[in-house]
Amino acid sequence: MLQPRWLASHDVRAMVITKRALTSCVSNQNSLWAPIELHSKQPPQRPSQCHRRCTGNTSRDYSPKRDHHCTIYTPSSMLARGSYNNFKHFKCFSSTADIIASNNKEEPTNSARENAPRLSVAIVGAGPSGFYAAKYLTSSVVKRIQSAAGITAAVDDEKKSPPPPFCWSGIDVDIVERLPTPYGLVRYGVAPDHPEVKNVENDFASLFQNTEVDNIISKNHIPDELRSSSLSYFGNVDVGKDISLSHLQSFYDIVILAYGCQAADRQLGIPGEDSLEGVLSARKFVAWYNGHPEFAHIGPIVKRCLWPSSQDDSEEELSSDKKVSPARVVVIGQGNVALDVARILAKGKPGLIDTDTPNSVLQVLRGGVSHVSVVGRRGHVQGAFTIKEIRELTKLKKEGHDATFSVRKEELDLGMTESSVAELKGPSGRPKTRIDKLLQESAISGDSESDTSKQVDLRFLMSPIRLEPSDSNSERVGQVVCERTKLEGEPFHQKPLRTNETETMPADLVLVSIGYRGMPLEGMDDLFDKQKGIVANDHGKVAGENNMFVAGWIKRGPTGIVGTNIMCAKETASSVMKFIDSESIQPLNTPQDDSKFSKGRVGLTDFLQREEGVEAINWPQFMKIEAAETDRSRLRTDAQPREKLLSVDEMLNVASHLK
Repeated sequence: MLQPRWLASHDVRAMVITKRALTSCVSNQNSLWAPIELHSKQPPQRPSQCHRRCTGNTSRDYSPKRDHHCTIYTPSSMLARGSYNNFKHFKCFSSTADIIASNNKEEPTNSARENAPRLSVAIVGAGPSGFYAAKYLTSSVVKRIQSAAGITAAVDDEKKSPPPPFCWSGIDVDIVERLPTPYGLVRYGVAPDHPEVKNVENDFASLFQNTEVDNIISKNHIPDELRSSSLSYFGNVDVGKDISLSHLQSFYDIVILAYGCQAADRQLGIPGEDSLEGVLSARKFVAWYNGHPEFAHIGPIVKRCLWPSSQDDSEEELSSDKKVSPARVVVIGQGNVALDVARILAKGKPGLIDTDTPNSVLQVLRGGVSHVSVVGRRGHVQGAFTIKEIRELTKLKKEGHDATFSVRKEELDLGMTESSVAELKGPSGRPKTRIDKLLQESAISGDSESDTSKQVDLRFLMSPIRLEPSDSNSERVGQVVCERTKLEGEPFHQKPLRTNETETMPADLVLVSIGYRGMPLEGMDDLFDKQKGIVANDHGKVAGENNMFVAGWIKRGPTGIVGTNIMCAKETASSVMKFIDSESIQPLNTPQDDSKFSKGRVGLTDFLQREEGVEAINWPQFMKIEAAETDRSRLRTDAQPREKLLSVDEMLNVASHLK
């Protein structure tokens, strides 16, 4: 039987294979697809030339319909542009012996295979940063494998120096996630009315889904080891609890931490923040309305704040989707998350009916909230929001959500200091200039009295100094006392200074949205920068002599959008490649003398199977969860993408029924 290492080390080039040709080959159960040597010097210019070279058939009688079943040819239009080396070349063989004979190679010895190990990588965290790290590190390793084999080099450039050696024959990446479900903040942080952002989940899922070529090959029972890369998922595994970080390091050549900054929040540090009910972090509120299984307890708190007298309502009123809560909500902070929260509260159930917002959340939000104030210490030029989120607020009324957006002209004027004007005129001022224009137009056109049942106010130069209890309940928040600020300082370095002028805002619910904060995993306190809330690193390489790297928020802090993680992951992948090229790493081919476990994926699987109470979820099992959530019988409308499972136990129960 042909050994995986032999075929994996073959002269394989990137490829395109027609479905018709593949189907023709696999229709014969005794045939095999395998990579073959591509034309070493001069590429063929026509399909007939390719066919004659690969089959040895010198006949000019060439017919694609008849002959393309055995030889896959790169289109001549691509060859003419010199791009032939960007395609794979497969051939259909009747047996393993034919493969070996065709390539004129002998199967290597066991010793040779051991000298070409596969790089094992564990990524902690299945959010965007984890998936992008997997994608770009895999790409980097595969390119190096191809380069070392002379695959991607220009075949007609004889003067070009030979590619550097590369000791790895492939890469196996395992993504380890604390929850049963992947996607991190894309699933549990992105606003449900932003489905275009959530669509990135499809890109991440595609990394697990084999291409059509691989699917057809797998029908011939060629295992994953034949490919230069593989990806696996270990959900419901809490690193630091179910398995220690040190254990994970011992199993893998490389460990990448990409678990984000979702474990803690930055705090205001003002009286009443920790003692009054109804004061929540926006992180917890967002996780709740996105159906995060660990934040179901937030629902009853929000319900008491928005509907304090619900016990007096009639059954008909309680079931009304359009009933607007009389509550007043104050959101502290002016980033995109703060504006998302305000928009969700203003829309309520009627505006979210076609999203993946859980039914239990919509039952609490109902028709939305009568008044939401979004408060920030600085001016609108310094706001952390983007124009998209502002524009969505300005369109609430036009889109039929019965909500008015307002901003005060005097606060915009107060924020336009000489330094703020200079910031708008600077090289990075164009986005802020557009925001300034939109807000100025909204302030000018805004009515003094709202004719809608709901209102969203954007307030600037207001710094909360204390939270006070409600007159009717001393244990629940009732108002936010703010102090007017003024800006002073040089451009991009202005600070909000106190003026001793205060304003009291009624508040039945206060949501603090001033940033997330990263936390260290157990056993890595010495490697954690507590002031910045990140793991100490240099371009993604964790400080010290170890095999650890970081990506995403835990690397750079909680800044940026989903796409920001792309360049971040590429930088980390580059650092990993430098690390393995520097010979700072020894392949983990066999267990250590004092270890009873294998290494890599097999070792982690064995370890978790022996641990009590650990029920790891693989990718097919997650797809079972996905299928349950998207079952049409669970959905309230045809447009709703899914109705999420809201508890880990429910997810595990569904996953355990995988057949």
